Order: sequence, then structure tokens, then C-alpha cells
Amino acid sequence: MNLLVTGGTGFIGKELLKHLTTYSITLLTRDEQTARQTLHHTDCGNIRYVNSLSGFDDLNEFDAIINLAGEPIADKRWSEAQKKRICESRWKTTETLVELINASNEPPTVFISGSAVGYYGDQQDHPFDESLHVSQDSFAHHVCERWEQIALRAQSEQTRVCLLRTGVVLGGGGGALAKMMLPYKLGLGGPIGNGQQYMPWIHILDMARAIVYLLETEHASGPYNFCAPHAVTNANFSKALASALHRPHFLMTPKWAIKLAMGESSCLLLDSTRAKPKKLTEIGFNFSFPHVDSALINIVANCR
Repeated sequence: MNLLVTGGTGFIGKELLKHLTTYSITLLTRDEQTARQTLHHTDCGNIRYVNSLSGFDDLNEFDAIINLAGEPIADKRWSEAQKKRICESRWKTTETLVELINASNEPPTVFISGSAVGYYGDQQDHPFDESLHVSQDSFAHHVCERWEQIALRAQSEQTRVCLLRTGVVLGGGGGALAKMMLPYKLGLGGPIGNGQQYMPWIHILDMARAIVYLLETEHASGPYNFCAPHAVTNANFSKALASALHRPHFLMTPKWAIKLAMGESSCLLLDSTRAKPKKLTEIGFNFSFPHVDSALINIVANCR
């Protein structure tokens, strides 16, 4: 099977490629040399690197597309310029891919495209699944809604579209956890605000495995919540991380301090999102790490 992958050098992409060694991969990257260096442990000779989609008139040669490209959403404050980068890095790549899919006589059979649980916004402590329809004016929702709308233009009798509404991806060597680790290692970790906001999370291994599962499940389509079946409050997550690191857990970061430090993007830490992966479990996917305690113990052990 021939796959076209975008975002392959990112935190999720690097893990995903480890699970695709039996596939022929064409990887879209802005910097081929850096990508080769980043993936030198992963590339089994099955990866071809391209730095632009301009050389393609269609995507007839590909059986599937996995689209993970996008500016990291939590790395910087959401200035107007950064918001534009976040949007354009997602929307423009997706739009180009959709145009090429629709220009194909024999298009890819599946288009798997990124999104995020930010689509749902703050849902307080109410559990919900993919059937929840949301209309709001938050930036995170706006980014995801538009991103999904563009991707769904590729849907046809020949091409199914799967949308990855991703939670906080936990793994060693990158992602959100890398930023959280230091204060906890110093014994300064604790909940954010009152700690009662729900945090949808997923182990990096389950993230990659679930993408491959959608790739190989021919009847899978539409939005999927990529988060573990047992969401936890921020306080419980914080306690589990401190325990995995064998560190104390008694401090807290006040809500006002997070808002002061992060501005509008503080919603990523303060919104409560109790998303359930109903559709993933219904199609038979089994999580390796359904509980946060064992997930964090596994990650911390592998980081040593």
C-alpha cells in the first residue's frame, strides 16, 4: 500500500511511522535533510521525501493519505500572527490535498485528517461522544470546525474521510508531557486552578495504533475522538503524574496565573472536555493504556 503522509516529523508522526514500516511512504516535508536526520532510526528504506505538492496533478498513485500537518497549537501565545499560522498551516495543506484527491480518477480510498477535541470547547463535567454538535465562537473550535469542513470535501463513494479529534497526547520525548515534567521532577507539580476540569488524554502508542486501525478498517469514517476511555480531572492527572515520578503533590497553579502567562490559549488547560472514544471502541479498537496511572508509569519508565 502506498501512503502519502504529512506531519511525519512531528511528535505524533514520528511514532506513527514506526507502525508503518511495511507500507511505502511518501513524506511531505519542508526540509528533506532535517527530516532524514529526524527519522534516521525509523526509515527502513520505505520512505520517499518530497518538499512540495506542486509536482502532483492528482493522487492516483496513493492508496491512502494521512494528514497530520500543522503548527503546534500550544507552543506560543495566540497573537493574531500566531493564530494565522495555526490556521493556515492546517487549512492550506488540507485544502491542497482535497483538491488533488478530487482531481484523481482513482483517488485514495481513505483520507485521514487531523483535528482536535478543541472542536467541543468547554463542556464542564458532562460526558459526551462524537455525536455532540457544537456551535461556538472560540478560536479552538473555529480552527477545528473549518479544518474538518475542508477535509470532508474529499468524501465520496471512492474515498472515505476519517477525522482525528485528538486529546492531549502523552509520550516521552515531546508533546505536552515534556513541558509538564520539570516542575513535577522538582517537586513543584500540582493541579491547575481548582483541578476539576476534565482532561481528555491518550497514550502516544494508542494514538499511532488507532490511526493504523482506521487506515485498515474499511467501514470507518467520520469524526473519531482520539482519547482514552477514562478521562480524568486535572487534579487526578496531576496526582498520577506526581506518583509516577515519585514526587510530592501539594502545590497548585492559580487560574489567574495561567491566564496571565498564556492569554487566550489558557483555554487549552482550563476548559473541561470529558470526551469519550465511543466510535473507536464500537469498531473494535482496544486501548493498550485505558487508564492514566498505568500510562504515565509506562512513559516515565521508558524515559529513564
